[in-house]
Amino acid sequence: MSGTEVVVLRDAAVRIAGETILGPIDLCVRAGEHWVFLGPNGSGKTTLLSLAGAWRQPSAGDVRVLGLELGRTDVRHLRTRIGHVSHAVADRLRPAMPVLDVVLSGKASVLETWWQDLGLDDRRRALDLLEEMGCGELADRPLGTCSSGERQRVLIARASFGEHPLLLFDEPAAGLDLPARERLLRAMTAVARRPGGPTPLLATHHLEEIPRVVTHAALLRSGRIVVSGAVEDVLADEPLARCFGIDVAVERRDGRWWARAG
Repeated sequence: MSGTEVVVLRDAAVRIAGETILGPIDLCVRAGEHWVFLGPNGSGKTTLLSLAGAWRQPSAGDVRVLGLELGRTDVRHLRTRIGHVSHAVADRLRPAMPVLDVVLSGKASVLETWWQDLGLDDRRRALDLLEEMGCGELADRPLGTCSSGERQRVLIARASFGEHPLLLFDEPAAGLDLPARERLLRAMTAVARRPGGPTPLLATHHLEEIPRVVTHAALLRSGRIVVSGAVEDVLADEPLARCFGIDVAVERRDGRWWARAG
């Protein structure tokens, strides 16, 4: 339901070996919003997504994901309701697994299909999703033989198959050439525009990798949020200059963003 709280962080922080790598931060993501998180290397983007994905517990503060408080819920069940698209997920999947099975494994966000109850309707839907992502011809191919761009689009089909209310993209375009990046963005946009579709959170370094459908943005630096809010207010020269520590000139054309050093 639009407006429902999907991810809420209140005074949340993550510490490792006594060092604070994220926070304290406050953030509220609601259903119907499409967020992007930007910042330099080490700014805390991936750590923030790991909290949203229930893969990490906060060292301090409160984190609620899909209405459940981390530390007071079984995260194994919570994770089955969250889709992930990242190179880290691709690296954990068996390279010899057929692409169709990769998509089917998304039903419960697992790494294999062995323990899932899957029928013909599931297989038809998985094939339809691969077609929607422009990967229909890959269904019988081993995942390890796919290009980086193909793997990322297969992962979007996998995450979509589970009908997860929350979908996390952790630098999905990293290492992709221009055609592969644009195909990936089209696939991400198609998922985001579905009626009643998931709430997507995207972490990236580059404005060029932001889909047109993004509505909100947050800039991170040294583990803290510099500014957050409506994407038009956040992706501007002055906030981005504060975030990246250089003068930045921002442009937007046809709904897409660009930035260059000022």
